[in-house]
Amino acid sequence: MLKEKINKVINSKVRPYLKSHGGDLEIVSIEDKIVKIKFLGQCKNCISAESTAENIIKTTLKEEIPDLEKVIVDNYTNPEILDIARKLLRKRA
Repeated sequence: MLKEKINKVINSKVRPYLKSHGGDLEIVSIEDKIVKIKFLGQCKNCISAESTAENIIKTTLKEEIPDLEKVIVDNYTNPEILDIARKLLRKRA
């Protein structure tokens, strides 16, 4: 039942938004009212992925499914990698 609700919300409210940006998501697991997802496509390595997860995915799922306890995104861009990339870009400028 919970899995069906999560899929319905993702397919109707979350996925269209992600696809409009060239991305998508995959449900990795649903256990004990905790859903774990990962980004696909353009969203996978986007620097706004964390914001999208917080403001779009987690908020939408929790509003639509109040008994859902937690939403975990397992593939944010590693902050250390982002720092390295920023340093490299500064050197080029």
